[in-house]
Amino acid sequence: MIEWKEETLIDTDIGTVWKLFSDENIKKIMPKVEEHTLMEKSETEVGAKHQQTYREGKRIETYTVDTLAYEDTPNKKLKTISFIIGKAFEIQLSFILEKIDDNHTKFIYTGHNKGVNFVGRAMMKLANKKGNQQVVHEFMKRVNQEAMML
Repeated sequence: MIEWKEETLIDTDIGTVWKLFSDENIKKIMPKVEEHTLMEKSETEVGAKHQQTYREGKRIETYTVDTLAYEDTPNKKLKTISFIIGKAFEIQLSFILEKIDDNHTKFIYTGHNKGVNFVGRAMMKLANKKGNQQVVHEFMKRVNQEAMML
């Protein structure tokens, strides 16, 4: 299993950053997501389900994204999602925003990627942890850049 927890300071208000995690803006911070369609409940509820289609090169994967946690208060925002991709990997991601002041937001990004079957577990043992860290840092940088453009 690969796990991560990274945080950064974004020079804008918490509400602006939070907009990036809405269904409407998800492709801005996750450009490889081609489709993101609500299937059950609303996007602001625990238990919401989305069908998501993701492209990696020529390969396209479609899977269900489950919302496990959702919090939207003036000083803290949280969204935790989980999905299984390629019938081999369970990925869980948490996006936490904390209000520092009216012009600064702490963004905490945690997650894990683990194999759910023999093939997935074997591939995780061969996984490039340094490459995963690069993906995490690129995502955080993209969130920061997109927040500045809203």
